[in-house]
Amino acid sequence: MSHAKVEKNVGLMIILVIIVISFGGLVEIVPLFFLKDTTEPVQGLKPYTALQLEGRDIYVREGCYVCHSQMIRPFRAETERYGHYSVAGEFVYDHPFQWGSKRTGPDLARVGGRYSDDWHRVHLTNPRLVVPESNMPAFPWLEKNILDDKMTPKKVRAMRTLGVPYTDADIAAASEAVKDKSELDALVAYLQVMGTSIKSR
Repeated sequence: MSHAKVEKNVGLMIILVIIVISFGGLVEIVPLFFLKDTTEPVQGLKPYTALQLEGRDIYVREGCYVCHSQMIRPFRAETERYGHYSVAGEFVYDHPFQWGSKRTGPDLARVGGRYSDDWHRVHLTNPRLVVPESNMPAFPWLEKNILDDKMTPKKVRAMRTLGVPYTDADIAAASEAVKDKSELDALVAYLQVMGTSIKSR
């Protein structure tokens, strides 16, 4: 097939470009499904508790991931600021995982344990009380909204179908674990576990 023929036929060019990109993508992506580093949990990784799982859903629902990535790249500038770079084995129980590159606010991959529960509560309710220059919106309704404990066992069961190693006991206890808890309680619980399976410094 001559080069000139491909250049003059836009349809043929599009087909060939799609084939090349597809092949390249397969060569890059498929091997990752067979690497233990990307498919097995890091040592010490535990599935989210029922409350943390609810908090993660609130984090996604409120769009926190739009401004905060959870992916520290392996560069000195990043690791000195945020801690150990992110590894795939930390996120094998996340469906979907929260990796990304958008940072209007700081990366939250290692935020777990850096601040007290009270600090997070104040920060989420009125960010400027603890960070005066913050442009983060306030989320005061989280304190008033109570979790629907009837949905939690269904969420835990759904995660188990995706490969998260929850037991029947975890599912049975899920409703009681979140009963009468606020959405703020759940979100703080999730934030406090972020990145704690790997030592950050």
